[in-house]
Amino acid sequence: MAVRRVITAALLAAATLDGAQGASQQAGNVMNPIRKVVGLLQAMQTKVTAEGEKEKALYEKFMCYCKTGGGDLSASISAADTKVPAVQSEIEASEGKFTQAKADLKQAQVDRSAAEAAMAEATALREKEAATYSASKADYDANIGAITKAVAALEKGASGSFLQTQTAQVLRNLAASGK
Repeated sequence: MAVRRVITAALLAAATLDGAQGASQQAGNVMNPIRKVVGLLQAMQTKVTAEGEKEKALYEKFMCYCKTGGGDLSASISAADTKVPAVQSEIEASEGKFTQAKADLKQAQVDRSAAEAAMAEATALREKEAATYSASKADYDANIGAITKAVAALEKGASGSFLQTQTAQVLRNLAASGK
């Protein structure tokens, strides 16, 4: 504002001087130094006025931003403040689910180990039973074979020769053992 007043005062002074000298000059083609200064001051005044308008527009834009930006920021802050409890409860719920999942995983691992141990025990028991069955089956097969030969020998009528055979010896042992 002060610059504008100085420029205006200088222009008025130059115009006054120019008017006084313009009457005394006869040639209009030659530009005198005061006219040059006045022209420069006018150009400077135009430039300063344009810069002032730009500054004013920027200032108004900044003030508008300050007025609305503060409201926008306060609105987003209040929205975030209201959202904080919900987010905290979600975090706590997620942590609870995570802790439960860890506990379930540990229990599942324990159950799996117990199941593997039970399967190993059952397999060992089945193998033992299979070995016992094989031994019993072999024994029974030998006994059945001996009885079959004994019956066949008795049916032929060779009762005297039967007693000297290996099959008769097996039958005697069988009878003696009580099986």
